[in-house]
Amino acid sequence: MTVFRSSLSSAPGTGKPEKIATVLEQEIRSGLLGFGDRLQSENELVQRFSVSRNTVRKGLEELSNRGLITTRVGMGSFVTFDGKMVDDAIGWSRALADAGANAETRTLRLEIIEDVELAARLGIENPVFIAVDRARTNADDGHAISIERSRLPLSPELEEVPLKGLREGSLHQTLRGAGLVPDHGEEWADIEMLSAGDAAILACAPGTPFLRTRRLTRAADGRPIEYMTSLLNPAHFALHLEF
Repeated sequence: MTVFRSSLSSAPGTGKPEKIATVLEQEIRSGLLGFGDRLQSENELVQRFSVSRNTVRKGLEELSNRGLITTRVGMGSFVTFDGKMVDDAIGWSRALADAGANAETRTLRLEIIEDVELAARLGIENPVFIAVDRARTNADDGHAISIERSRLPLSPELEEVPLKGLREGSLHQTLRGAGLVPDHGEEWADIEMLSAGDAAILACAPGTPFLRTRRLTRAADGRPIEYMTSLLNPAHFALHLEF
């Protein structure tokens, strides 16, 4: 277990929230905290830095403003895997691994496409996207876990992705490596009956009901980063609501 000890000494005139953000930023950029790693809880950070909870929150807000973390406050619904919360903001591979899933991932599609309807829905002029489709199955027995279809608005930061592939095989790492850090978004959930094509990919019967989530993430300036549709096997996934 790593024990963090921190000093808030820095340039004169720098406030404590900015000092906290700077310490955490150094840990992220040095690799001590990897992208997607969970930070210590607010209580742990309060004890670590010997400051008030309000100061910690301001420090985390500053870190978010620097584009290094995403804090989702007040969200009352979560997708779960076998009863465990999964945070797809860190990427499905990492989220499923954290939840104990022994998932094997296949890339079904990685190419440039044109989708005028989606561009209109997202409110962008350029209808060109990078399509990234992946299927996940259990590595032990091959049973279906999910299909994820991501659509990334084509931008200079991502133009080489179709040629070079995903960074370390991860879309999450690819986006962050390009400086595209999700800041906010929205998600919908409903049920979809598997089409014949999707059923063949997942070795399921056509018409099998799957949990469908559609997730749109945006940068801090409101720019769309990713629109992802996921089909999740209800034998493992459920929607958890808090109220």
